[in-house]
Amino acid sequence: MDIWWTSDWHLNHYNIIRYTGRPFKTLEEMNSIIISRFNERVKEDDLCYFLGDFCFKSGTGRGEGEPNKAEVLRKELKCKNIVWVGGNHDSNNTLKTPIQNITIKFGGKRIFMVHNPEFCNINYEFNIVGHVHEKWQFKRYRKGFQFTDCCNVSVEQWNYYPIQWNEIFRAYSNWLKIEGTK
Repeated sequence: MDIWWTSDWHLNHYNIIRYTGRPFKTLEEMNSIIISRFNERVKEDDLCYFLGDFCFKSGTGRGEGEPNKAEVLRKELKCKNIVWVGGNHDSNNTLKTPIQNITIKFGGKRIFMVHNPEFCNINYEFNIVGHVHEKWQFKRYRKGFQFTDCCNVSVEQWNYYPIQWNEIFRAYSNWLKIEGTK
């Protein structure tokens, strides 16, 4: 069993293409590529931590999103073991989850996972987050004399693929060499 991370797919959210500069021409193309890249890597018995914002359902009548599509889209994913952490756009879709954050020990690190990096936990040496899309891949958060580093697993940061720990750790090590000591 392999372990994966991803977030911020925003399936059925047409305007996310424009908001974040996604390289897709249509909503259907975006949905199809993100789902196929997930299924290309993540197998049925793997474990995936999905850190929020799976799809978008319009509750405002603005014409974005489609009602009740989350379950239909979920069924297209091969992986049966997905741990859903709530994101700010997940309250309107049918994949509701009571999980707002998760703590694990993995790769020799105590890791805190939450959708929005504003809620990262300074008491953990490493946080895995989403929400900020194309803004940054790694960022150091400080509070007083303490700090924690955050990894953004939004799909924009990882070429629209889910990622494994070795990919995170390799990119994080490179980031530390360049930015982490500042």
